[in-house]
Amino acid sequence: MKRISLSPLSARAASATFASLALALGAGSVRAQTNNPSSAERFAKPSDELVTRENKYWKKIQLNVPDEYVLETSGILPLPGKRLLATSRRGEVYLIEGAYEAEPKPKLTLFASGLHEPLGIVAAPAPRKGYYIAQRQEVTRLEDTDGDGRADVFETIAKIPISGSYHEYAFGPVLAPNGNLRVTLNVAFGGATQAPVPWRGWFMDITPDGQMTPIAAGLRSPCGLILTQSGDWFYSDNQGEWVGSGKITHLERGDFTGHPAGLAWSKLPGSPVSLRQDDIKSFDEPMFEVAKRLPGVKPPAVWLPHTIQGISNAGMQEDLSGGKFGPFAGQLFVADQGQSKIVRVSLEKVKGVWQGASYSFRSGFDCGIIRLAQGEDGSFFAGETERGWGSLGPKKNGLERLVWTGEMPFEIKEIKAQPDGFVLTFTEPVDRATAEKPESYGVSSFTYLWHKEYGSAPSNRAGCPVRKVVVAADGLSVRLATVCLREGYIHEIKAAGLKSAKTGEALLHNIGYYTLNRFPDGARIIPVEPKEAELCIAPIPAVANANTAKHPTRPGPDWGGDDGDKTIILGTQPGLKYDQTLLTVKAGSRIRLVFRNSDDMLHNFVLAAPGKGESVGAAALALGVDGAAKNYVPDSADVLFHTALVLPEGSDTIYFTAPAAPGDYDYLCSFPGHSALMKGILRVEPK
Repeated sequence: MKRISLSPLSARAASATFASLALALGAGSVRAQTNNPSSAERFAKPSDELVTRENKYWKKIQLNVPDEYVLETSGILPLPGKRLLATSRRGEVYLIEGAYEAEPKPKLTLFASGLHEPLGIVAAPAPRKGYYIAQRQEVTRLEDTDGDGRADVFETIAKIPISGSYHEYAFGPVLAPNGNLRVTLNVAFGGATQAPVPWRGWFMDITPDGQMTPIAAGLRSPCGLILTQSGDWFYSDNQGEWVGSGKITHLERGDFTGHPAGLAWSKLPGSPVSLRQDDIKSFDEPMFEVAKRLPGVKPPAVWLPHTIQGISNAGMQEDLSGGKFGPFAGQLFVADQGQSKIVRVSLEKVKGVWQGASYSFRSGFDCGIIRLAQGEDGSFFAGETERGWGSLGPKKNGLERLVWTGEMPFEIKEIKAQPDGFVLTFTEPVDRATAEKPESYGVSSFTYLWHKEYGSAPSNRAGCPVRKVVVAADGLSVRLATVCLREGYIHEIKAAGLKSAKTGEALLHNIGYYTLNRFPDGARIIPVEPKEAELCIAPIPAVANANTAKHPTRPGPDWGGDDGDKTIILGTQPGLKYDQTLLTVKAGSRIRLVFRNSDDMLHNFVLAAPGKGESVGAAALALGVDGAAKNYVPDSADVLFHTALVLPEGSDTIYFTAPAAPGDYDYLCSFPGHSALMKGILRVEPK
């Protein structure tokens, strides 16, 4: 292709695009960007104790970017000489020096500007020079030909079809071994057509001369894409319509991974996918079960349980440091934007199918993370943006570095499947007295339903009794033999009762979530029990909120059949906001509240006692697997009334009597990660 020196978009045009959001779960809203929010803007945080313990082993270092820069870090490329190139969602590319210092005072130099939401950067392989960047509408090569430190070549490598939807992101590129580029393309937002132009929701290959070839379909919001050292491609996706929870999926040519919008283009010449939109129904079954009868459907390698292992899973990084970053070399690390944290994933291939486990790793980052990169010293860089609508971290954007301190944590290093259970390997020997007790462990399983609705509550939950425990002679592993394991299900494996033989401490993180796609061959350590399915403990019932009186969907018997004294219609706005933040009622008045959700995410309305909104939001975040069935409303005396969790374009109406005591009562959306921004005051005035 002929080199073309182009003028980039004007700075004004670039800044006009920053409200578009580089991730999957919602529209961005234009707000002033600052790294010094008020205390009222802060999210409920993970426990200080956990963050302090995590920081003992992996120290988080803030890169205090000068105030004149707004670095919504959307791509990171480590360069020789301890330098970085970083793209910003607002359209800039910066050269960063000083990022590796113990007390960094980074120096930023503008390398390029005027790009349209760049969401990744990679060095061009020889003999080509410069860097490839995926913009919203194209893959571009940038090069500084005159050596002045600024890009003067902006070469269009390939045009990416777009229709104008804010949701049409292009993630990547990632360099393939043959020198081609790979990108993942978001579906468009909402409506009947989420792939209005070709290849939305697809995994694409792009040659250096700009030829685009489709590889796989079914992607929703594929922010993370990685080629592992084993030569395998994996991507991360976000919960949403057709996606029950966050997930990591292995990608091969011809795969269909679940979201049917992109199948509108599977009929085009060159498509390797044979499935059509008419083949995909709202099954309300586990995807694993549907895949048995519908060839081409590819279930996840690893599910990332929603609200537990993140709410908006993003970029991934394989630890290739050979131990410089700690004991998890070769494992994947997955960023999460909404919860401002990193989770860890170990993988194994069983009977030709990838599967594995996810574990909590490091929380308490300053902002939502969308990109991870490993520096030359093995440390990780976390690129951050709250993307216009919030994250658990208190800041709006940033860049942080994570360094292993050299101390060894007591952790589950990895979990591997066995014909009759699992082997848990640890970073240091376990205390045999606690490890040999079956009651030190707990195993249960659940899955998610494949349907067109937004997300899925954990489904088909059941316990998996531990029948036998075998501790290795060196104390570094434990084999658990259990019954009631199920292929295609996520298995929650708890080891809360274990202690370290060295320190006597409990595990830093004591739960792993293993997605069991195939049982491996091998010897069992417990016999197959006759009628084993009948011996399994009863399925765990869906957990209903115990305080059903707090979700009153009909007027009280003393209301006389009318709608009360006052009707309040409360809606939503993009950016994790209600359309009203101050409601006024009279003490003891009868209130009909209609909550209408016009956003693209799940929301609810929870009325809490004065000053208790933050603690109710934190309690909702801690509900874990039980959260969805409880509408993410904790069983707390501080919760007065609430609606159901309302789907996009849905509504719920409740009837309640206003508190008798005048005052300012908090209301909030208790969906995990929303409560810090999506809140307001119900002011109860004297009669």
